[in-house]
Amino acid sequence: MAGASISSISTSGWLIRRNSKSRVSTVFFSSSASRSSIPERPPPQVGGNYSGIRLSETVELGFEKTRVDSWISSRIPGISRARVQHSIRSGLVTVNGRIIEKVSHIIKGGDKVSCTVCQLEPLKAEPEEIPLNIVFEDEHVLVVNKPAHMVVHPAPGSANGTLVNALLNHCQLSAVACVNRQSSFETEDNDLFDNEVNDFYFGHSCEAFKQSSEALVRPGIVHRLDKGTSGLLVVAKDEHSHKHLAEQFKLHTIYRLYVSLTSGVPSPSSGRIEIPIARDCNNRTRMAAVSVSSSSRNARYAASRYKVVEVFAAGGSALVQWRLETGRTHQIRAHAKYLGIPLLCDELYGGTEGLALSLLKSRLPVNCHALVSEMISKLDRPCLHAQSLG
Repeated sequence: MAGASISSISTSGWLIRRNSKSRVSTVFFSSSASRSSIPERPPPQVGGNYSGIRLSETVELGFEKTRVDSWISSRIPGISRARVQHSIRSGLVTVNGRIIEKVSHIIKGGDKVSCTVCQLEPLKAEPEEIPLNIVFEDEHVLVVNKPAHMVVHPAPGSANGTLVNALLNHCQLSAVACVNRQSSFETEDNDLFDNEVNDFYFGHSCEAFKQSSEALVRPGIVHRLDKGTSGLLVVAKDEHSHKHLAEQFKLHTIYRLYVSLTSGVPSPSSGRIEIPIARDCNNRTRMAAVSVSSSSRNARYAASRYKVVEVFAAGGSALVQWRLETGRTHQIRAHAKYLGIPLLCDELYGGTEGLALSLLKSRLPVNCHALVSEMISKLDRPCLHAQSLG
């Protein structure tokens, strides 16, 4: 780890600081958490798999206008709503004896609901010799500086070239069965878009997965970054580390700092945004910051702090630092759009090439326009980098 020095090491954590020339400035975190800060949860059933669990109950009065997927997930401790939704789509859920097809089906008091949890459907991931920029590694965790355009884990349409494929090769593991217990935001029409925490598990092999549902995370993706986002991502190498890191993310005790280039400059130059985030009703692959008064019941609390580090082109763009208090999917991108300063070249959230050129050229002399156009044309992803992780 050239250019890095370990400032402190203890049984509870470690600290690394990179020099000022490094793209990755700071990493520090604990792979465990104090017992007092982690609430006890009911142990997963059937070896943590839930497959085959059956629920048959009558809905109590007072549950009018409740979604069936939400109600079932509240009745089976620890199960993800994505798993329940997959069971519904598989025809394994009935209301009053009738198979339902919509995950958003509304139930009411007195309805009789029956559900059989579906089997997990693993994808097969092969080790691939893909270079990795590993910032830190010990026997429990590793921190990788993910490049832009790399997908974190396999999914339909992205079975190869992912970070998981590279990690399997790095850790010298054979082909594994991969199960994402919280389906990805881009591919599932569900309400689990609310955070960036992954519950992503690997079996030791596809055959081993068939024989045992108790496959552990090895390696385990604890959280995720968007395909276009570069920067730090922590990976657990054992079950204990995965469990405690995941709890820290869910409890929002993880320190995360991002840097971005924005279209325009936020005003004021620093502040805190506390605006809920919900799925954009006009585009299912996009999130939207919504006002409290008009927020849907599916909106999730989200808070970000931002600070302008440097202003460019007389206000045409800015280097902005973001500190997350919560970890909602696309949180920075949605909050930046809400402030009217979408990230540079974030086409999904309005940071188009046309907007960037309009803002920059209007503030720069004509003899700079050709150079600006050339530079912007080379930007092929949202200008966002995960700089620090703690």
